[in-house]
Amino acid sequence: MKNSLTPFILFITTIISLFNPSTQSKVSLSITPTVLAKSGDPIRIQWSGIASPSKLDWLGIYSPPDSDHENFIGYVFLNSSAKWQSGSGSISLPLINLRSNYSFRVFRWVESEVNPKKHDHDNNPLPGTAHLLAKSVEVGFGSGRVPDQIHLGFTENVDEMRVMFLTGDREERRVRYGLREGKLDRVAVARVERYEREHMCEEPANSSVGWRDPGWIHDGVMKNLKKGVSFVSRNEDSDETIAFLFGDMGTATPYSTFLRTQEESIATMKWILRDIEALGDKPAFISHIGDISYARGYSWLWDHFFNQIEPVASKVAYHVCVGNHEYNWPSQPWRPEWSVGSYGKDGGGECGVPYSLKFKMPGNSLEPTGTRAPATRNLYYSFDMGAVHFVYMSTETNFLQGSTQYNFLKHDLESVNRNNTPFVVVQGHRPMYTTSNENRDAPLREKMLEHLEPLFVKNKVTLALWGHVHRYERFCPVNNFTCGSMGLEGEDWEAFPVHIVIGMAGQDWQPIWEPRPDHPNDPIFPQAKRSLYRGGEFGYTRLVATKEKLQLSYVGNHDGEVHDMVEILASGQVLSGSGDSSVDGAGARGEAAQSKFSLLVKGVSVLLLGAFIGYVLGFISRSRKEATPKNSWTPVKTDDM
Repeated sequence: MKNSLTPFILFITTIISLFNPSTQSKVSLSITPTVLAKSGDPIRIQWSGIASPSKLDWLGIYSPPDSDHENFIGYVFLNSSAKWQSGSGSISLPLINLRSNYSFRVFRWVESEVNPKKHDHDNNPLPGTAHLLAKSVEVGFGSGRVPDQIHLGFTENVDEMRVMFLTGDREERRVRYGLREGKLDRVAVARVERYEREHMCEEPANSSVGWRDPGWIHDGVMKNLKKGVSFVSRNEDSDETIAFLFGDMGTATPYSTFLRTQEESIATMKWILRDIEALGDKPAFISHIGDISYARGYSWLWDHFFNQIEPVASKVAYHVCVGNHEYNWPSQPWRPEWSVGSYGKDGGGECGVPYSLKFKMPGNSLEPTGTRAPATRNLYYSFDMGAVHFVYMSTETNFLQGSTQYNFLKHDLESVNRNNTPFVVVQGHRPMYTTSNENRDAPLREKMLEHLEPLFVKNKVTLALWGHVHRYERFCPVNNFTCGSMGLEGEDWEAFPVHIVIGMAGQDWQPIWEPRPDHPNDPIFPQAKRSLYRGGEFGYTRLVATKEKLQLSYVGNHDGEVHDMVEILASGQVLSGSGDSSVDGAGARGEAAQSKFSLLVKGVSVLLLGAFIGYVLGFISRSRKEATPKNSWTPVKTDDM
């Protein structure tokens, strides 16, 4: 009897040994280097000695290094290495300074242990941590005192520029600046603040999975700047305006994590950097109108975002307004009955706190959160830049008549000096007009049309720019769903705002266009009369204005070329755009949209992009999802706007 059981016992032992790390031969895991000079520097991770390698073997990324197995910040499957089947391999990863060391762990994960209830944002199962094969030494950064995540911003005064940055401690920092690099003879003392875990409203932001030390946020204001010279500051004597505008960009990571990240954000920053380099010393700024990092409670994604935009945001001012993914939570203070479909859990429990402290926009708009969290800031404000008056608003807090925000907008729009700034551009996150089949915000759009559109029309707003819908769409000059005249010669006309949706900078979960009844999965064609151009490519918009004319161009990420353009004269006359009205903009290559600025950009060497491209190449790989065609949209679902 004993002998007859021996083969069976040996068989069971063999099976157990495959999944028991204690019976495996020793797995080696090494990291080089173990000390990095700056955020974004790469490491090389090598492993060997994995017996019977599986396609589900994976590498966990941890910071702090002693985090529980389940609290990784990201993961990479070992089969992303070409030699993984040999039991050995290597990968390279750039690391962001999270003000805590990293460690790395190799796990075996088997199909029988896949838990369908534990999944990521794309409903892919999260890898299991039951079988640890190896753990690395710690990896860190050489100096925690080096400022990271530098970004600029305008203040209320045209001769000032704000500089914000992050460190690992609260020690006093000073910003030195001057008219030339060798003579930094002025000093600005930076104030410092931070937020804590108890300020977060809900999971995952306040959980052990999502929370990480946010560091100390430093804020210095450089004063008495020379017009149009120091940090390319504003020049009120110039009538030229240049801005780069978009919404819903997010960030990319070199690993998979709990949420989908936005790989197209890399291309958006690449092309904008090209444009900024082409400008030389001309003043310009960035406008990012909501859904900033898409961190949604996983704090390290904010670090990735700021690290990614730094090559641009350290050169020109970076301005923002609040979106649903920075703010919304079920107990937010303003949540009228009609808005239940709009205001949910999109903020991941952050309740606007990271957004409020990591940025400081002009003005002092704020709303109490009703919790232990500090008041939400950066809600509505305005400033002049050359020939344009820019206004930012919040679609996430009360904008109805009688509210503080409405009163601000009314007073601000009525006070614009159209001799100095003949153009007025209003920006907010959720659109007043869109032809996408997105019904949850329909009641909110009705309120915007009721309370805000008459204000915009009365005060002759030139452009109304919106995000939230992850497409580009340009409308005719419109009031109450009716196209006004383009102001052509001989016509009786009134200047109506041109609404444009510009939420195409990175997020790739797309709402579908309104379906035809007999083809529910196909978009309407032809489009509604009021919708003049609907784009099918990621990208951004570029605004160039003088006191005579404003031009807004839509640049596609796939080629860096202009694909739609509209020109508006100071009189309010709207010149026809260059794009056609097809759903994906096919054929609209922008030849008719060539401006002096476009020609200037073409003259800039592609070599200017080298440093930026080298920096972001490590972020391009993605091991958990199949590649989709670069020029196609993915209508995966409609509730991640």
